[in-house]
Amino acid sequence: MERLGTGIGWRPEIADAVENMPGIDWVEAVAENVCPGHLPGSLRRLRERGVTVVPHGVSLGLGGADRPDAGRLLALAERAEALGSPLVTEHIAFVRAGGPLTASARLEAGHLLPVPRTRDALDVLCENIRIAQDALPVPLAVENIAALIAWPGEEMTEGQFLYELADRTGVRLLIDVANLHTNHVNRGEDPAEALAELPLEAIAYVHVAGGFERDGVWHDSHAHPVPRPVLDILTELASRVSPPGVLLERDENFPEPAELEGELAAIREAVEKGGGARATGAWRAAAEPSSVSTEPARQRVALAQTALLSALVAGTPAPEGFDRVRLGVQARALAAKRADVVAKVAPELPVILGAGYRAAFLAYAQGAPMTDGYRRDALDFAEHLLLGGELEGARVRRELREWWLERSGPAPRSRRPGVRLARATRRALRR
Repeated sequence: MERLGTGIGWRPEIADAVENMPGIDWVEAVAENVCPGHLPGSLRRLRERGVTVVPHGVSLGLGGADRPDAGRLLALAERAEALGSPLVTEHIAFVRAGGPLTASARLEAGHLLPVPRTRDALDVLCENIRIAQDALPVPLAVENIAALIAWPGEEMTEGQFLYELADRTGVRLLIDVANLHTNHVNRGEDPAEALAELPLEAIAYVHVAGGFERDGVWHDSHAHPVPRPVLDILTELASRVSPPGVLLERDENFPEPAELEGELAAIREAVEKGGGARATGAWRAAAEPSSVSTEPARQRVALAQTALLSALVAGTPAPEGFDRVRLGVQARALAAKRADVVAKVAPELPVILGAGYRAAFLAYAQGAPMTDGYRRDALDFAEHLLLGGELEGARVRRELREWWLERSGPAPRSRRPGVRLARATRRALRR
């Protein structure tokens, strides 16, 4: 595995700082935020300087019951080629559920949700990863995720699950030590035990990030400084293996460059303290794919994931065995993130609606699960306000109407036929 060194997550908000930051060997960019034909100048200049850029996907849903979408795989492959990347990364998570396997409406989480550590889920995940590996031009590494909730009836620990996944597919692992800390606080899992069970020689690189604790729940925010317990887990990992790369993630609440440089220095110190510079050998080749059909497992996983996601975003009853209080925490976290991301993809909405944006969006979200991504969600939210007559003031209604019409066109896509929706909307807008 290529040695990457010390890196930082490239984000548009800190692009200039990253370019000028000393000691940056590589960067990671969110794949969905990069257009292959129009790479940001900052990323182009970093590439020209020889800085490695790795695309990091967040929407493939490899842990979902459906097989990976060919269009999403093609997009990820195009980004890897455009950036000249040595590998691409994604998550061991599901992000959508429902659809043909369950004969129910498609639901989007808008966030990474944990897969159950069961044989069914592992069989589905292994086949999905093999499909992705065949479609990608470079090796794939997959990341363990943070979780607020635990599935009942799990059959393996996280370390056992990841070991068997790597053994069966040959996939590399992106180990997020902040996520190990999150699962320690939220699920009582021992990070040292997880590390002891991992196939350390399969590690592609390591993520480090910050978060915060509230009411006994750790939130993996990527918007706070890296805490000492996370650095301690990094040191523990480095005492077992020399990680090929370590990367600092920060997605929100960006501090001054000097603070980021201080966190990078602390990360380097934690790795050095671990004394993990040891040879590990090459990762073994993957075993031959099983010829046993995964269709029955996919059906069972689909039903379980759909029931959970529906409880989180559509208010249906909690599936048996789940902690209802913790499900409520997760549901509120999903709604809050949904409001934040819609505000980013459609920044005009908080401006138009002012201080009432967030309360209005959260009220809307309670009865309207996301089904087709954040941009569609923004349009549906505006349409909901315009048709519902909940707006106060002629100026707000006029500006929101103009925003919606500009982006939706004369026959906007909707759950209802476009012409009828356009007519109904125009009638409402004339009130």
